[in-house]
Amino acid sequence: MIVNYTSQGWEVITQRAHGLLAAQLAMHWNKKERPTRWTETLLAIAEHDDARTELESDQLLTEQGGPLNFDMQLFDPEHCRLMANISLSKSRYIALLTSMHMVFLFEKEADSNPLLKPFLKEQARLQKQWRTDLEIDEQEASQIYRLLEWCDACSLLLCRNEVQPEKRNIEISQGPSNTTYHLQQKSNEQLTVTPWPFEEDEFQVRLEKRTIPQLSFKDNKDFKKHLLDAQIEEMVWRFKK
Repeated sequence: MIVNYTSQGWEVITQRAHGLLAAQLAMHWNKKERPTRWTETLLAIAEHDDARTELESDQLLTEQGGPLNFDMQLFDPEHCRLMANISLSKSRYIALLTSMHMVFLFEKEADSNPLLKPFLKEQARLQKQWRTDLEIDEQEASQIYRLLEWCDACSLLLCRNEVQPEKRNIEISQGPSNTTYHLQQKSNEQLTVTPWPFEEDEFQVRLEKRTIPQLSFKDNKDFKKHLLDAQIEEMVWRFKK
């Protein structure tokens, strides 16, 4: 989950809500850069971290009893195994993109976590096999994955309230064509991306967030109860070229 501290308490966005926002952004990507397997690509983007919901997890709190933000979590072999199995049950293509995303997330821990090296080696083997089966070369796979990573990064900027004030740019990521994109808040509260990567000149995306006034929790069960009871607010962002 994504957690922001606000004056009203904890603002909580579930991983699946974040993934759904990423897929909404992908839905508007310009047609000439959309992969051939477009439906599967959208599913991979929407479900790139769907192994567990927050209500099924038992790793939700810090040692101080606050909600655990996603970037505080380290490599969890069981979580990755679930994610890999779920994606492979849909298609090898989705499994390939999911595997590439897991490597992107966790390879930085390889020097400090002995469990990671065999995991990364196995993912490299599987990715090679799936690319062969799907007749996708490494360059094309990388290009497709960069779209997933771009949508993930843009969704995270929105979820974490990192859009900059006073029309300042913030870098999103590099898209499929290795172009660096920037996000900017316009004066009329609309957002724009430079260069513009979308098919339409204007569109909007939505996200549900929950606000929990309580700052610390006795245990995971206590937090889950407050999460279920939390007020839900729908956020809307408008993008315009």
